[in-house]
Parts: sequence; C-alpha cells; structure tokens
Amino acid sequence: MQAISRRLGRRSFKLSPSISSLKSIYPISDFHYAVDRPRYASTLTSKGAGHIVRKGTGGRSSVSGIVATVFGATGFLGRYLVQQLAKMGSQVLVPFRGSEDSARHLKLMGDLGQIVPMNYNPRDENSIKAAMAKANVVINLIGREYETRNYSFEEVNHHMAEQLAVISKEHGGIMRFIQVSCLGASPTSPSRFLRAKAAADEAILRVLPEASIMRPSTMIGIEDRILNRWASFVKKYSFLPLIGNGSTKIQPVYVVDVAGAIVAALKDDGSSMGKVYELGGPEIFTVHQLAELMYDTIREWPHYVNVPFSIAKAIASPREILLHKVPFPLPTPDIFNLDAIHALTVDTIVSENALTFADLGIIPHKLKGYPVEYLAVYRKVTNVHRFTRIFEVGYFQIGVPNAEANWNSSHSHLGNIDSPPA
Repeated sequence: MQAISRRLGRRSFKLSPSISSLKSIYPISDFHYAVDRPRYASTLTSKGAGHIVRKGTGGRSSVSGIVATVFGATGFLGRYLVQQLAKMGSQVLVPFRGSEDSARHLKLMGDLGQIVPMNYNPRDENSIKAAMAKANVVINLIGREYETRNYSFEEVNHHMAEQLAVISKEHGGIMRFIQVSCLGASPTSPSRFLRAKAAADEAILRVLPEASIMRPSTMIGIEDRILNRWASFVKKYSFLPLIGNGSTKIQPVYVVDVAGAIVAALKDDGSSMGKVYELGGPEIFTVHQLAELMYDTIREWPHYVNVPFSIAKAIASPREILLHKVPFPLPTPDIFNLDAIHALTVDTIVSENALTFADLGIIPHKLKGYPVEYLAVYRKVTNVHRFTRIFEVGYFQIGVPNAEANWNSSHSHLGNIDSPPA
C-alpha cells in the first residue's frame, strides 16, 4: 500500500499541459528557496521584459500576479502602499517585529488571506529568507530618522537594506526590488541619516543593478511626523520654534502620491528598473511657509520663536551624548532632533535633471486642501468653528428651505445659530 501511495503521490504532482502553458506565460518560480539556482546570479527581470502584473478583472478579489514582501510596512508609508497593492489583487507579505498587533490594521486592506503578517528578526538572516521565500517582489521601506540604544543610523538605513538586496539576489525568483530612500541622500550630507541612505542606495545598485530607487521628500499625511508634531506642540505651548529662522527650502509630498509612484513602477514595462526617482511635491515651501499652512489649517494665530541652529543643536545634543551611557531608553526626539537639525542646514528640493513623478505618470497633489485636512482635529471646538465648517460642506445652501430653523432645532444644545460663541 505504501508503494502504491508513493506512486500515486508522484503522479499527482506532474503538471498537466494546461498548467505548463500557464507557467510559460507567467514564469513565477515554483522551486523552494534557493534550490537548483546559481547562488549569486541575478534573476531580476531584464529591462523591457514585459509587465509583471497579470491581466485580470482588477480589484481586491482579482489576482494580479504580484506576491510582494514589504519590509517596513507597519510604518507611515507602509499602510498606504499595502492598501494600493491589495486594491489591485496582490498578495502582500508583511514582516514585522514586536507585537502582533502592529500589523493587524493592514489585514483589513485586502481580500481574505491576501495580507499575511509574518514575525521576523531583522538581525536573523533565516527569518528574512522565510519572509521573502514565496515573493516575486521585494520593497524596502525600513528607515528611521533617529538612533536608539539598539539600532544605529547605519544599521537600520544602510546595512539592513544591503542585506535585503543580497538575499533577494540569492533568492532566485525576485522579479523587482524597490528601495525607498530619502530626498537629499548624499555622501556629503551633514545628516548621518541621509549619508546612510545614500550608502544604502549605492550598495543596492552595486548588488542589484536592476533595482529601482525612490527618494521621496518629507511626506505629509494623517500619521506624518512633521505637521502633527508642530500642531501638537502649538496646542500644548501656544508657540512654534522655528529652527534657523525657518528659511530652509523643502518640497513636501503627499504620502498617497509616493505609494502610487511605487505601484506605478511595478506596473510599467521595466523602464523604471535601475533608475533613481526624486519624488517631491508640486510646490516648494520654506519651513516658515509650511508652518503658516499648518497654522491656517488649525485656525490659530501664528506665534513663533526663532531658534538659531547653534542653540537648536545645543538643546538636542544631551540626548545624543547620553544615548549609550545610560542603562535605560531615552525619549524619542520630537522637534529638537539633532540629526534633523543638521539636515535643515541645507535645502532639500528635487534636482533639476532628476526623474520625477512625471516619468511615472503620476500628478502629485498640492498640499493645501484635502492632504492637510486631518489637522482639523487640532482646532478649538467652538460654535463659530462648527458653523464655519457647516458652511464649507454646503449645509446652508441657497434653496434649502428653513435651513437655519432646522439647525437650531436639531442642535439646540449648541445654541442658536445667531448666538455668540460661549
């Protein structure tokens, strides 16, 4: 009986002619990880080899052909990228470390079983290999703009990215590798974070010349780490410190546009492979002008305290000095982050001849309006603001009968519309 079952088992794994024809159209590897493949031979799709996305009806219940491992998916950009990948019918593997709840919110973005959280250790090569074993796309979003006692700038932003590129090269079935860097990354930058990102980009292109590099500017969105911090600081202390007089030029970008650019690169015919894209928004702001936009959105009178770079560095330095000298973790730096202050000493805008959103077919959003409307949660809640918002959404439109009476009767706890705010 055992011999018969073994013979039937071998027969059941033979591919039918129909399946073999499908494999010729969609050459996704069915080998186990790194088996029967040259260990260090690059297997990334050559340029112009055709679309990676399979044809289908589209939508979350379709099958795009993409099985993407997204490292750093539990961060700010990650949730928007996972949503767009899942929306087109891709399976997304989400490596995470720490609590299982950190990736729970992502599972709702795709069809049943399409978002797969996987616990991993970024310092364990075998767990990294397991996370990308069944993938044909690897996207690296790992990055941190401050150091901790356990992870340095160089380890997080450079060495981890290079390790992912090496393992992807060994994998044998990775068709696309996309590295998300940072605008302003340069070996000569005054910021260690930006120097580490530049070193990672160089190492990845050396290991995988077909990789795509995305360099987004400061990203704006509901969970961002710039406007939220400013607005929270203003609500707490009634003023905002402007480092270096707020004269540094930046080119902030809406986070949804960055996620769209990554997906557009996956959908193209291979023309984005081996290229570096600088993703900046359509408008250039000084830090002071961006702060004015924040104040305008939260409807507060602007109050600033100009902090010269030298004083800002002195305020931020104690954390960096004590970081490896005390036996306990120090608080996460907020506005006064020493490395970010170093980065603010130079302008961070898109280079003149760089590849941009336009080369990926994306039109980025202007910030004023919907992209910063999330700051409304920092507004003071008064009757005047409630009524102003109602006018904005068009409640009191011309032709609506008894609009004022309807408001007063249904919102009597707020007072009549003609009552002065309390």
